[in-house]
Amino acid sequence: MSETRPIVQLNTLCKHYELGQIDIPALMDINISIRSGDFISFVGPSGSGKTTMMNMIGLIDTPTDGTVLLDGRDMTSASDRERTVARQKFLGFVFQSFNLLPILNVYENIEMPLLIGDRVMHKARRRDKVRGLIADVGLENWTHHKPSELSGGQRQRVAIARALAADPLLVLADEPTANLDSETGLMILELMKTVNREHGTTFVFSTHDDTIQSMADHVIKLKDGRVVFDSLAG
Repeated sequence: MSETRPIVQLNTLCKHYELGQIDIPALMDINISIRSGDFISFVGPSGSGKTTMMNMIGLIDTPTDGTVLLDGRDMTSASDRERTVARQKFLGFVFQSFNLLPILNVYENIEMPLLIGDRVMHKARRRDKVRGLIADVGLENWTHHKPSELSGGQRQRVAIARALAADPLLVLADEPTANLDSETGLMILELMKTVNREHGTTFVFSTHDDTIQSMADHVIKLKDGRVVFDSLAG
């Protein structure tokens, strides 16, 4: 891809949690650059720091030390309001539990991000955008169905379309295939890979899934809060 600018930079980042009198290190001395168009997978055993890493990149948590830059902006000391605005503007999220609103249908769930913050757009443009996304994920015949009427794979397709609705800089996908059978999981991954390849959307995964690791262009392995392998290093 022609544009390979860094959109996320973690510089000497550390995160510690306090449990009573005990200091628990979750991440230590992390230096990572995520570039536009990347398809990157964080891997490692439970407790390795994957979730904390995703929380740092997703501006859900703040580091104990070091810096987090998003699209060149230093978000390390940003206020809660500034972080919320940045999440709405720059990030999309896909969760293993789908996190769809059960009272809304497919169209309405995908439309939701376009009704909040400064993402609000004219109704006709919003309609075209949502319909296009529904077609992209192959759910044209399910537009008016609610999540309870969909399979797990269909729900994850809705979640992907919702994450893409506002054209985010990157999509964070936390174990997106964990609740799917292997065949459906592969279909979902191929869909995300197609979006990555055709639209240049950056995807960041946290996963135990070997298939995601094999499809990733960039794999970073964590152990005990440290990077122990980076496929692009050196």
